[in-house]
Amino acid sequence: EIHTVVGTGAAEGAIDASNMLKPALARGELQCIGATTLDEYRKFVEKDRALERRLQPVFVGEPTIEDTIQMLKGLRPRYEAHHKIKITDGALEAAARLSHRYISDRFLPDKAIDLIDEAASKLRIDTESAPPEVKSLKQRLKQLTNEEEAASQRGDYEQAAQLKSERLRLEEEYHQAKKGWMGQEKLDETVDEDDIAQLISKWTGIPVAQMLEGEAEKLLQMEERIHERLVNQEEAVAVVAEAVRRGRAGLKDPKRPIGSFMFLGPTGVGKTELARTLALFLFDDENAMVRLDMSEYQEKHTVSRLIGAPPGYVGYDEGGQLTEVVRRRPYRVILLDEIEKAHPEVFNSL
Repeated sequence: EIHTVVGTGAAEGAIDASNMLKPALARGELQCIGATTLDEYRKFVEKDRALERRLQPVFVGEPTIEDTIQMLKGLRPRYEAHHKIKITDGALEAAARLSHRYISDRFLPDKAIDLIDEAASKLRIDTESAPPEVKSLKQRLKQLTNEEEAASQRGDYEQAAQLKSERLRLEEEYHQAKKGWMGQEKLDETVDEDDIAQLISKWTGIPVAQMLEGEAEKLLQMEERIHERLVNQEEAVAVVAEAVRRGRAGLKDPKRPIGSFMFLGPTGVGKTELARTLALFLFDDENAMVRLDMSEYQEKHTVSRLIGAPPGYVGYDEGGQLTEVVRRRPYRVILLDEIEKAHPEVFNSL
């Protein structure tokens, strides 16, 4: 944060920290490596020409996915030792690739490292929350180990040998009990691709984990589930269901929405109800839908409410009603209701 030295300690008649550094830097008495962002460099350091001249800028860009994977492989032993679990190569690759694709407001390798760290700590907590019988075996094992060490230190080797044989027997019993419990809970002391995918889903709301059997069955019966609430409209329901299935199977363009549809028809035939039912099917909550009443956007200048005001205009800091919602939770059903009433400029923006 080297930009903080510019102006630090400056008051009337006083010199700031950067002016104290400049003579030492110019004479070569002080060697300095500073780090800051491009925006803060331009805002603080570039204005001070003398300080800028004494520092050589070195641009550090975001690493590629392949470079990030190599960095994660270098960090892996440290995280494995800290969390006392194993991390697979597949988990490292998934962390780099999925974070690059789905987490857009942060940079590599930071977001990939956070994913690995959180997935490992979650798995450690899950494996530590064992049932009482497994916990009591672990405590008894710890107690026996301490007693064995104490007996060895006292020179009572006969008792130490007895305690050792009992400890080995209990160790076997503990490992069997833990193995049985972890098998029952489908837990494993290894972070893999599925753990990373589940964590990405938790962070962003985007379902990137592998489809479970129940979800695949649910998607195959999507039309029937929607028709429980919506009568008729077979063609519209079939088109929407196909788009959702394609998107969930990973066959869609990753840079485009799952589907964009224009429902046309007179009032009361179920256009809005289909959007609500779709939100209920995908998120188990019909309120997980963003509804924008486009009759409020009849004037040309109201476009800024949708996508945010430009710099210098009122409301620039607030963001747009549509863009902010999508940025926070990208996996949403967005309904633009009564779109024919909107100004033509709105269509150009969309």
